[in-house]
Formats: sequence, C-alpha cells, structure tokens
Amino acid sequence: MTKSEIGRFAIKPSRHSTLASQTIIAYRQMTKIVGRTVLGGKFLSIGECMVELSQAGDGLLRRGFAGDTFNTAWYSRACLPADWSVDYFTALGDDPLSGEMLAMMQGAGIGTSHIRQIAAKTPGLYLITLKDGERTFSYWRDTAAAKKLADDADHLRRAIEASDIIYFSGITLGILAPDAIDTLFSELRRAKAAGKTVAFDPNIRPRLWAGKDVMLKTIEDGARASTLVLPSFDDEKAHFGDADVAATIARYHALGVANVVVKDGPNGVTLSFGGDVQHVPAVEAKAVVDTTSAGDSFNGGFLSRLLTGATPAEAAAHGAAVATTVIGHHGALIDPSLLPR
Repeated sequence: MTKSEIGRFAIKPSRHSTLASQTIIAYRQMTKIVGRTVLGGKFLSIGECMVELSQAGDGLLRRGFAGDTFNTAWYSRACLPADWSVDYFTALGDDPLSGEMLAMMQGAGIGTSHIRQIAAKTPGLYLITLKDGERTFSYWRDTAAAKKLADDADHLRRAIEASDIIYFSGITLGILAPDAIDTLFSELRRAKAAGKTVAFDPNIRPRLWAGKDVMLKTIEDGARASTLVLPSFDDEKAHFGDADVAATIARYHALGVANVVVKDGPNGVTLSFGGDVQHVPAVEAKAVVDTTSAGDSFNGGFLSRLLTGATPAEAAAHGAAVATTVIGHHGALIDPSLLPR
C-alpha cells in the first residue's frame, strides 16, 4: 500500500447558507462516531478527476476516469451507508468528455451539484505506459478546468458549509494558483474552527510544484487547516526527511493536527488519536496486480468506517482490507461488489 483529541473528532450538522430559513439539516439516522452519538452526514471531496488512458493491447487504449480525491470519494461512497451522501467538488469543461465524466459520477451515486462547468475548458488527461511491468505516467493538464476549482470563493464556501466532512489532498493544492490555494485554505480554516472534520492526504507529487520549498510549506499549511492527516511514510521520508513513523506523527501534531494516520505499505498503519498510538498490520495481498489507488482506497475505507462508529483501529483494518482488494485488480476504480463488507 503506497502511499488529538478524539472527543473533537466529531461530525456536526452544518448550516446551508443558501437556505433562506438557515435551519440545521435533520438527517434520517443517528450514528456513532468513536463512542459519540452524532448526526450524519455529508462527505465532500475536493480535487481533480482526470481522463485516464491505459494500454488495451494491439496499440489500442482504454479510457476511464480517475484521480486521487475522486478515487477516495468512490470508495467512500461504496463503503458508506445510504444515509450518508458523498459529493465531489471540482471544475469541468463544457465538452463531451466532461459530460460523460459527470454521468459516470452520478451513476456511481456521487453528487455533482457542486461541480462548475467552465466554457472552453476540458478535463486533464493522463496516459499509463507499461514497461517490464512498471507503470509510468504522462500528464496533460495545463488547461484543465480543475485548476480553477477554487476561483469562485462564494461557491466554494457554500459547498463546504453544506458538508460535515471535507477531504482534499496535496494534488488538490498542487494544481491551483497561489491565490486559489489561499481561498481554499481560508474556507478550510473556517470549517475547522466551526468543528467540521477536515481530512487531508498530503499525497506529495513534486512535478506539480514550482520548487521544493513552496511544496513543503504549502503541504504544512494544508495540515494546519486540517483535523485529520493521512500521510504515506515513503513520501514523508523522501521529502521531509522523517527518520521514522514516529517523527512523521510528531511533526504533524506540532502543526496542530489532532489526529494522524500514517500509511506505511506492507508495514501497516500507525494511528495517533488523542495521544493514543496504535499500530494496525497490513493485510497481505494474495496477488498484486495494480497498485494504483492503494492509498486512495485505504482512505475511503478508513473514513467510511470511522464516520459510522468504528474505532480508529477498526477503521484502519477495514481500510487495509479495501486497499488489498483494490490492488488485486486492474485500474484505480474497481466494482464495489468486490470490496470487503
């Protein structure tokens, strides 16, 4: 698999700024989150979904749609009960591919009402190339509509205010202009101050950034705006120089992050919630076919269980089982019927 205070890790009902009555939404069913009874819930994932081209043999390409935060939304939707909604927040174009992407999301039960469509823009695209079993990626996203996802601050605020948990990643930040990053951080800090859960996967991708210093500072600012961070230790070791998982946990707590979940591939997952550090072993894969979306699917499985009452360790065990299942199949998104229940 690649890629603290528990009493405060709770989902609170939010106010919809677009409703004239400004009333608190009454959800259908009570759930438990780590021992607390809460109202649930609306999950919002913010980022970029791209067109994926992969090899289909005989010089042909297979087309799909994927992206780190969308993958997590997909697996969250697959694992959450029906009384939770999952929405995706991005920007798309007005072209046929954007329309097909919207239809795919809707068909999967993922809400698209917060997605803006921008004239004369298109989705980003990436191509997967295989050589001796190793995957490499080529990207085309310079004119992608998703780079403007935070340009409308009022629209962004309404979407976040209407949600209970907000999820984003380092890739979300890496595609945005500096002013758009500031807009996003402003709204995430408001959400955190209001008691919402803000979850962040640093998902460090240097090619998205102008330089290392800017990248690391922005990742740290993203963590400061969050209540839960889900880093991958390989990334943290390579880019922040962390000597071990304990150093990663300590660094994020020092940035004001209440809860930290460090993914460490075959070494399992280490959680630090409320000062209580626990280790959950990895689930051994029978076969590794495609590691794409391993971390994203873990996040979706983990968050879905945590939000519906599991302990952090139980949620991590489920996330590990989901990720192990996903890497046993081709592609970032597998049929939800294949996932462990």
